[in-house]
Amino acid sequence: MTNIQIFLDIATEAALAAGAILQGYLGKLEDAIIEKGRPGDLVTAADKASEELILEILHRHFPQHSILAEESGKLGNQENEYLWAIDPLDGTTNYAHQYPFFAVSIGLLINGVPEVGVIYDPFHNELFSAATGLGATRNRRPINVSATSELSKSLLVTGFAYDRRETSDNNYAEFSHLTHLTQGVRRSGSASLDLAYVACGRVDGYWERGLSPWDIAAGIILLQEAGGKVTAYNGTPVKIESGRILATNGYIHDSLSNELLQVPPLSAWV
Repeated sequence: MTNIQIFLDIATEAALAAGAILQGYLGKLEDAIIEKGRPGDLVTAADKASEELILEILHRHFPQHSILAEESGKLGNQENEYLWAIDPLDGTTNYAHQYPFFAVSIGLLINGVPEVGVIYDPFHNELFSAATGLGATRNRRPINVSATSELSKSLLVTGFAYDRRETSDNNYAEFSHLTHLTQGVRRSGSASLDLAYVACGRVDGYWERGLSPWDIAAGIILLQEAGGKVTAYNGTPVKIESGRILATNGYIHDSLSNELLQVPPLSAWV
């Protein structure tokens, strides 16, 4: 097997094991839920247990690789060409309320470029995976983006950052604007699954701000291998550290980018 296949196999092993932990904790957290500083930014015992298991598996197989994990931060030599970006529970607020939309997300960046991605939704037992040159799959079967070519016929998905109460740059205006121009805009609460749903054709496009690398690293390669397109809002190459992403099936990409760049300010909607 090639290295990229080995990386994908180990990421899959870790995601499935972590997903089993999340299922075990679901509905049993009681008071083991705290805010990390901003309202709505939650962490649970399940997040921590899931991350600990993922770290153990990755350290065992790739002790020299660096890691960026949501709960543990930076680990290992950050100058290493291999960087694992881990979200042990993407959709913690959903999870805490037993709303069935959450996932484990594990991405591998090689020299800063997402090359391997695994996203596992344990509630629905859906495993999304991809690696450069190997295609994208859902439960081991190939997936592709949708063929929707008009923004007016599209279904989009987005999200709102934890600091939305404190900044005017909060995506509300974009949400309202694009709701008027499309067949609908959904807000799911899990960035990794949003990207997975674009990749498998359930929605046609996704944009969001205020994200972290662990939110999107796995989803970027998944979408690209499924035939989609990922950029910054203005169509330039996406910078994973920027926290902003525009991801589509490719056909509506330019139209969606153009609309995002001319959204009226939020004050115009009041």
